[in-house]
Amino acid sequence: MLNINDESPLYLGFDLSTQQLKGLAVTSTLKVEHNVYFDFDADAKGFEIKKGVITNEGENEVFAPIAMWLQAIDEILRRFKDAGLDFGRVRGMSAAGMQHGSVYWNSKGEQLLGSLDSTKSLQEQLGDAFSHLYSPNWQDASTQEQCDAFDQHLGNEDQLALLTGSKAHHRFTGPQILRFRTKYPEKYHKTSRICLVSSFLASIFLGKIAPFDISDVCGMNLWDIKAGSWNEKLLSLTAGSSDTSDLKHKLGAVPEDGGAFLGNISPYFVQRYGFSPSCAIAPSTGDNPSTILALPLRPLDAIVSLGTSTTFLMSTPYYKPNPATHFMNHPTTPGLYMFMLCYKNGGLAREHVRDSLPQTSDATNPWQEFDRVAASTSPLGQSSDPSSPMKIGLFFQRPEIVPNVRAGTWRFLFKPTTSALMAAGETTWNQPEDDARAILESQFLSLRYRSGDLVESPTGPNAHLPPQPRRIYLVGGGSRNAAIARIAGEVLGGVEGVYRLDVGENACALGSAYKAVWSVERKPKQSFEELIGGRWIEGDFVKKVAEGYQKGIFERYGPAVEGLSLVEKEVLRRERNK
Repeated sequence: MLNINDESPLYLGFDLSTQQLKGLAVTSTLKVEHNVYFDFDADAKGFEIKKGVITNEGENEVFAPIAMWLQAIDEILRRFKDAGLDFGRVRGMSAAGMQHGSVYWNSKGEQLLGSLDSTKSLQEQLGDAFSHLYSPNWQDASTQEQCDAFDQHLGNEDQLALLTGSKAHHRFTGPQILRFRTKYPEKYHKTSRICLVSSFLASIFLGKIAPFDISDVCGMNLWDIKAGSWNEKLLSLTAGSSDTSDLKHKLGAVPEDGGAFLGNISPYFVQRYGFSPSCAIAPSTGDNPSTILALPLRPLDAIVSLGTSTTFLMSTPYYKPNPATHFMNHPTTPGLYMFMLCYKNGGLAREHVRDSLPQTSDATNPWQEFDRVAASTSPLGQSSDPSSPMKIGLFFQRPEIVPNVRAGTWRFLFKPTTSALMAAGETTWNQPEDDARAILESQFLSLRYRSGDLVESPTGPNAHLPPQPRRIYLVGGGSRNAAIARIAGEVLGGVEGVYRLDVGENACALGSAYKAVWSVERKPKQSFEELIGGRWIEGDFVKKVAEGYQKGIFERYGPAVEGLSLVEKEVLRRERNK
């Protein structure tokens, strides 16, 4: 534990996401003092990107230029300075990075990191530090062949999920490294170290290659969660050799302590921005693990992250992996696991439906018409008769993970009394108006369907209610939409209601800042929940934005869960028969 002499220390948290780099500065009492961001599309100079990425549709590749991230780091620190932040007060920092993305350093990378000239930018000096200039984005879907190999290598996808917490997914780092090795053998040979996006950020601030964090490493399909080590069979598959020593060196060791002191900040940032030389760097983690650190979760609480992707998160002491879900180590607390559902088609799919609706003259609120239409449409598009057909659709702008299917839109009518399913036509589905509510219901129904085995009936006076989360916490850009919050409560329930974090769209950066506070200020054996929970004042951070469980409406969505399952099976059947 580091000693803190300053009476008013600050802690920085960063979030490197698909479309932005965000930064927060918080006090020891968890008060947010500064909040800045760098938007890649609007602010980055010299990159041919759209929504933060470059897309090669011919190979289903989605990737981002690493130089753009370097430009963003320098610029966001300048914006902190312009906002009045005294970097000399900063005693520690941590960061979150979008999960699964990989960065490939060459043999010169660490030497360049350790000898930066404070008069020059990061982008100017680190251009020659990488064997590959791009990082695969989590939306990438180019690795189906490699995923098939991973799923088969241990017998089947169930065995892979049992060992690593997940079946193979396009975005997971192991399959991505395997494809990188086979597509770019010379670049792979020149690769000295491999970072995740989170450890890339930590490396920049540390001035040397930082290790993976104990939670983010679980998003690679390479880490044996129960054994706490790299799996030799999966490393051999990835390396293409029974000798895995070179790949192990590229990946590095993984410390078990999520709050470990990695070292002090690089002299580059001390000289260029005025950081204290004693500023501590804590392990950086993935964006999803960081999100669950944005508040002290209690049992049966759920976080729904409504960003570019849609993600459902819960903290649990039970390890119950299956191919449809993700389990990871908790980022700070040994003995706990993070349960996660993740979908590629989140915010971008919602934006596509929004943009298909007539736009209002209020340019400050592009969601106004979407909210109005979604809120005014009856649940599932039904008439007042609950036995009438339910409108259920799938809306995928990109190839989806769950279910594993190509990009496309499918609309169906589901008869709850007979479980009959039929394709919706122009006369039975009013496009695009019916799509507004249907896309939200589809996303939330999938969360309810796949989290059903982990939620329980409430205890105490609400013990008579059906299994559901105690609270729903919304984070991410979509958390600001009143209609989205309302429909989330109607579909998912929530005994105590639906809440939004006060800095909901910055939850990842906030969780990172809290992690830095805990890492630096914790007492021996003091858990994250103990330290942060003791300082976290609920009324200062969350606001109830919608009702949760509503008798009758929640039950109406019960048959719709079956309907969504049948829709997914029908779409997969059709795709197989093409």
